[in-house]
Amino acid sequence: MSPKPLNPHPDRLFPADPKTRDITRELYEAVKDLPIISPHGHVPVEWIADDIPFSDPTSLLLTPDHYTNRMLHGAAGVELADLGVPVGSKISEEQSRAAFRLLCENWKYLRGTPVQFWFESEFHDVFGVKVRPSAETADQIYDQIQVCIEQPEYRPRALYKRFNIEALATTDDPCDDLAKHQQLADDPDWDGRVMPTFRPDKYLEPAREGWVDLTHKLGEVADVDVSSYKGHLEAMRTRRLYFKERGAVSTDHSHADARCERLSDTEAERLYKSALKGEISVAEGDALRRHMVNDQARLAVEDGLVMTMHPAVVRNHDPHAFAKYGADVGGDVPHSVEFSRALQPILAEYGNHDNFQLVVFTIDETTYSRELAPLAGYYRGLYVGAPWWFIDEADAIMRYRRAVTGYAGFYKTSGFIDDTRAYCSIPARHDVSRRVDSAFLGSLVAEHRLQMDEALEVAVDLVTTQPRKVFKL
Repeated sequence: MSPKPLNPHPDRLFPADPKTRDITRELYEAVKDLPIISPHGHVPVEWIADDIPFSDPTSLLLTPDHYTNRMLHGAAGVELADLGVPVGSKISEEQSRAAFRLLCENWKYLRGTPVQFWFESEFHDVFGVKVRPSAETADQIYDQIQVCIEQPEYRPRALYKRFNIEALATTDDPCDDLAKHQQLADDPDWDGRVMPTFRPDKYLEPAREGWVDLTHKLGEVADVDVSSYKGHLEAMRTRRLYFKERGAVSTDHSHADARCERLSDTEAERLYKSALKGEISVAEGDALRRHMVNDQARLAVEDGLVMTMHPAVVRNHDPHAFAKYGADVGGDVPHSVEFSRALQPILAEYGNHDNFQLVVFTIDETTYSRELAPLAGYYRGLYVGAPWWFIDEADAIMRYRRAVTGYAGFYKTSGFIDDTRAYCSIPARHDVSRRVDSAFLGSLVAEHRLQMDEALEVAVDLVTTQPRKVFKL
């Protein structure tokens, strides 16, 4: 039997109604080739700084993509280790090929998901694959991709240009020396933009294991005495500026909730001293963490770095997988979250300040129209982050636009972010957003709620103007 062709339809994700579909096509044509702005992601800067050739299809496409690993593990019963997890594991050619076969053999479990869309786009558009993944075609597809990645035009820098990336953000530890970012900045042959992002979560969790050692490391790197809370705050200020001087435009925060109540200076100092002794309770640690997050907002007003927040995820839900493979392997699960009261302390203080911008991402869709859109509709500095992670899929993106637009409009949303470690999926993920946004705008035109010229302007702004503005690019 001949393999079934892989030929993604040009109208995928467009409305079925012919009139609305025609409008959507015109809108999509205006944005499909615009530059990609990716202000939140996890692609290692080393790949681009050193222009490291990709070794094999599995390490490039499959292992880094925890979205895919999660689905193959849960739906198809595949062991994470058999997919090359954790990222960075040394795998042989035989292991790589076997993992890729598992992806293709279990292709049916990805049907109707964004993962299917991403892989079809990567296979077809990036590597020229013309056959649908299956047990029979796995080796053929693997070999074709392997031949490609051995060519100079498939190295990271060449793909950066081919993907038409204008800006790409990494996610970085506050103590990172950012040497690879500096290497890129100093490279006369590099004219792209790769930005570090300040990610201080674990340094703001005083009750977590290892926090004391992290705090001492922070003090050493910042060359600041951190024996007091004032010193810890100064170390954070120092490192934030270090990042900003090396191109950072934002900080990223993820905690169990979005609360940010302030403590008195005396109470903050008392709890901080208890934490340094390893004697702080979980409840006290939460209280101090919320105070610390509030101070991060205050620092954002000082240095102008955009503050992004994505709370309410049960990290490493499977303790056995975490013990075996570590974090970020697909075992995180969202939970409900409250924003209106939680964010009030920083929004009341800084939400209308000219130098403060806060982008809130959530996986709890119930908060869009109830809390985030109304808040963003009022506070000048607040923006509703794009759907991401579990809701980075076509139907959820459409629900987002329908939930947020009426209360906050288009211009209080963030622009798309891809949040990916899988480099070659970046164009596909942005393409999904552009298609769905075009479909939403097309429906407004078809219903005579927007004029076509207005819809065209919004479509372009959502891809270019908006992310540049929100992330101060």
